Amino acid sequence: MEKKSNWQEFKAVLDEQKIVKLYHFTDRDNLESIIKNGGLYSWMDCERKGIKIAKPGGGSLSRQLDSSRNLEDYVRVSFTTQHPMMFVAMKDGRISNPVVLEIDPEVILWKGTCYSDMNATTHKIRPNIGEGISDFKKIHFQSVKARKHFDLPEEEQPYFQAEVLVKNFIPLEYIKNICNFGIPIPSKPKALQIKNPYTAQITRNTPTAFIFLVDHSLSMKKMTSLYGEEMTMAEAAARIVNNQINELVWRCVKMGDTRHYYDIAVVGYGVKAYSGWQGELEGRDFVSPEELKNHPFTKITTRKETRTRKGVQVKEVEQVQWVSARCDGSWTHYHEAFDYAKSLLDEWMKEHHEKDCYPPTVIHITDGEFNHATKDEVVQKANELKAMFTNDGNVILFNIHFTADLHADSVACPITKSELGGNGYAEALFDMSSLLPERYNQDIARCLDDTRAGRHVAMGVNADATTLIKLMDIGTPTNISQNQ
Repeated sequence: MEKKSNWQEFKAVLDEQKIVKLYHFTDRDNLESIIKNGGLYSWMDCERKGIKIAKPGGGSLSRQLDSSRNLEDYVRVSFTTQHPMMFVAMKDGRISNPVVLEIDPEVILWKGTCYSDMNATTHKIRPNIGEGISDFKKIHFQSVKARKHFDLPEEEQPYFQAEVLVKNFIPLEYIKNICNFGIPIPSKPKALQIKNPYTAQITRNTPTAFIFLVDHSLSMKKMTSLYGEEMTMAEAAARIVNNQINELVWRCVKMGDTRHYYDIAVVGYGVKAYSGWQGELEGRDFVSPEELKNHPFTKITTRKETRTRKGVQVKEVEQVQWVSARCDGSWTHYHEAFDYAKSLLDEWMKEHHEKDCYPPTVIHITDGEFNHATKDEVVQKANELKAMFTNDGNVILFNIHFTADLHADSVACPITKSELGGNGYAEALFDMSSLLPERYNQDIARCLDDTRAGRHVAMGVNADATTLIKLMDIGTPTNISQNQ
C-alpha cells in the first residue's frame, strides 16, 4: 500500500504514543466473508462488489450520516476494544457475538487515510476530520487509552471514540489476529473451510471457565420446595449450585486423577459483589476442580434425583457443599455482579488469549428486579460480558429468574420476545442474555422437551426449583468434548 509522502512524521507520533494496535469490531458471523473476500471493505465498496454483510454493525442512520459527510468509502477503525458503538449495535440486535479485530497501525501511514478526533459521524459536536499530520495530532491520545469512556470526565468522553478512516480496503494481512478464530486462511478463497464456533475441545491445556452469580438479597428468604423439602429460596439456590459444582468436579476425575478442565468461581451479591466460597477457599475467585475436591466446606444430607433401574427416583444423599445460603443483601445490584464477573474474566482471558478455549459461561440466578441502575445501564454491563471472547466463541451469559410462585407462567430458553407475553422484566432479561449456539439445542430438547429449530436465548423467567436445575444442566452441558 502506498504511504503518505511524510509518513515518517506519523510514525514518530505512533512510536511516541506507543500505539501498536488499532481495532475494528464486527460480528463473528462476518468472519467468513472477510476472509473469503481478502479483507475489510467499506460498506460502499461492499455494495459495489456485491459483498453481503451478514450482520452489519452500522444501521441505516449511520449509513445516512456517513453519506452526509462523504465517509461511505472508508473502513473505520478505533483505538479501543471497548467501543461504545459496539454495545449500541448489540443493544439494537444488529450483532450478537462481537469480535474485535486487531488492525496493524501501519494503515495510519497510508495515502488517503484520514483521522477524526472523535466519532466521525457524531452530531453533537463537529469533529475534526482530515488526512494531514496536524489532524492526526489533534487526537486526544490520553483519552483513547482509557479503559472505557465512562472512566473519563464527561467533556472528554466524545474523544474516546477517535477514529482512523482507511480508504476503501484493509487487506487480510493487516488484520493481525484473523488467524485466531479457527477459520483457515486459504490460498484460494474457493478452498475456504469453516471451523464452527463453540466446538473447541476442553483439555488441561485448553480449559474453560464457569462463574455462578447468586442473588443474596433479602427477598431470597421466601419459602420454596426442592424435591419435596421446604426451604428458603436462598437455601434451594445454594444446594442447586453446590450440586452443579459437584457434577463439574466429578467430570474432571479420570483414572483417579482430578484434571484441570475448568476454572470455577462463585460470586454472591446484594449491594456489593464478593467471592461466594466458604471454608478454606473463602475469599478466592477462580479455583480448580482439584482444589474443590481437596477442600470441601461441609457435607449435608440432601435429596437428589438419581437414575435407577426403576427409573428416576428422589433419594437422600450425602453431598459436599462449598457455598452457603445467604439472604442478607439490602438491594439487588446486578451491575455489581456483572462488573465482578467481568473483572474475573479480564484476567482469565489474558491468560488464555492464545489458546483455542471453549468460551466461559456465566450463570446468574436472581429472584427479583435490579436496583440502583437503569435498564440501559444493566444491559450495557451484560453486553460487556457477552462481548468478551476466546478464539472459539463469545462468553455465554445465562440470566435465570428464580421464583417461589408455583403458579407463575414460566418461560425457559425462548427463541423470540413474543413468548414473554409483554412482561417488561422478562424482556429486560432477554436483552441481557446470550443467543445460544445451536449445539445447545440437544440439551434444551433433553431438559425442556423443546425440540424447536432455531437459536434459543439463555434465560428463564418465573423458574421454580425444578426448572432452575434444568437450566443449570443446559448451562453446563455434558456433551462438550473433553479429554487429555
